[in-house]
Amino acid sequence: MKKAPLIAGIVGVAMVALIVLFATAPRGKEADTSGTVVGKLAPALQGTTADGASVDLDKYRGKWVLLNFFATWCPPCVAEHPELVKLSQVPGTPVQVVSVAFDDPAAKVKEFFAKEGGDWPVVVDGTEQSTLDYAVVKLPESYLINPEGKVSQKLVGGISAAEVQQIVDAES
Repeated sequence: MKKAPLIAGIVGVAMVALIVLFATAPRGKEADTSGTVVGKLAPALQGTTADGASVDLDKYRGKWVLLNFFATWCPPCVAEHPELVKLSQVPGTPVQVVSVAFDDPAAKVKEFFAKEGGDWPVVVDGTEQSTLDYAVVKLPESYLINPEGKVSQKLVGGISAAEVQQIVDAES
């Protein structure tokens, strides 16, 4: 008979702990500086695009790079895509967009970009190691890499072109 108040107390404490956890958890569109690569030299990224071209992240050293992990089947990624297009089309933008397609065949990626726009490099082959190196957990995830090749910020969830430009301006 005395077990009921004890169990109710334990359940109550657990519920309060969960509410605190959810209330303090980071939300999308916030900079995440806790990623293991933030502040470090960007891990190597080499692969092949949907068109068969080679991509090497080191080629972009000296420029800001927004490395975006996405999938064509991911609704938040699809919603974010117009902002990436906008960022890539800003006249004189110092930011090079490079995307990594997660678990997407080349034909699907080509079809997506033909329909939705965008003409930056999209790696479709050789992505498994990069996904691990950047500790990608949830799509979309983007990593802002400074001209020296260090990861400046990890951006989780949908981003905006203005947000990325503001970060670059503040850090340049």
